[in-house]
Amino acid sequence: MNKKLKIAILTSGGDAPGMNAAIRAIVLACNRYNYDCIGVYHGYNGLINADIAKLKIEAVNNIIQQGGTLLKSARCPELRTKTGVQQAINTLIKEQIDALIVIGGDGSFTGLLAIAEQWRGQVIGLPGTIDNDLDGTDYTIGFATAINTAIEAIDKIRDTANAFDRVFIVELMGRNSGHIAFNVGVACAAEQIISFENFHPSQAEDKLAELAEEIYAEQKSKDNSYLVVLAENLWPGGAMHLAEQLKEQFNIDCAACVLGHIQRGGSPVAKDRILATKLGVGAVQAIKVGKSLLMLGERDNEIVEVALSETIKHSKTVNENLVAAQQNILALTARSN
Repeated sequence: MNKKLKIAILTSGGDAPGMNAAIRAIVLACNRYNYDCIGVYHGYNGLINADIAKLKIEAVNNIIQQGGTLLKSARCPELRTKTGVQQAINTLIKEQIDALIVIGGDGSFTGLLAIAEQWRGQVIGLPGTIDNDLDGTDYTIGFATAINTAIEAIDKIRDTANAFDRVFIVELMGRNSGHIAFNVGVACAAEQIISFENFHPSQAEDKLAELAEEIYAEQKSKDNSYLVVLAENLWPGGAMHLAEQLKEQFNIDCAACVLGHIQRGGSPVAKDRILATKLGVGAVQAIKVGKSLLMLGERDNEIVEVALSETIKHSKTVNENLVAAQQNILALTARSN
């Protein structure tokens, strides 16, 4: 007979479409193995403040298609302190929790590692972030939906840009990763993609002149729009400042659009629902056989186990073939037509 384990689950940091699908899978797997599943609300704050409740199947029956997170999410500065970590551990001990599953990104996993240093329970991480910037997994939960959301928005922007032969600069999320910017830029046939893979802020002056030259060439034809996809936290001052610089220095009118948090919301696409479900079930199965200090991810369509300490090193980059294709073929061909 299986030991009656108590498995706690929380979502931390920025929300990502598919988190609810992962929560549902964990609850169902716990039910299958006769484990108690404990929901921790508002991220690590819920551990520190003992804001928890048992999760029953009824609570997750109709959430697989919902964005956001049933458990709510939050940043938790307190967990960066020794006192905060100890308070979180005290709750885990008091509630007799055997294992903790955290769905989040690198900051969430850093907090989980801090707890694991002083707590004997099992810890498992699931990659839940639209930024796709965790090492060891091809894709993170939420990335595919964020890509689709941004594509839909930019396709609409392109319609308006074409109608007026306008220049649009669209800033996308990703924090310090170019996965969203490059994938969306290629999918939307952007004339320019400015991302961490092909630009450094020290090159801003040269890049500005290059943009102006290309935009002038496009505008001579009288029938072309021009789309720049920009990764956030990269251009000094962001998309708004870039538009201002083009106007002030080259008299080029640009419309700047920051998609922002719209990329985090919405119903998760099938890819995120399926990935989240597989990883959620896998997390409970890993706990069942005594595993810990792991993130479950997916590589080449296979579930993989990665040491938590390895997932936060930020060595994962945008596919080199995608970057090369955009820079050497796709963009140049589009500009010559």
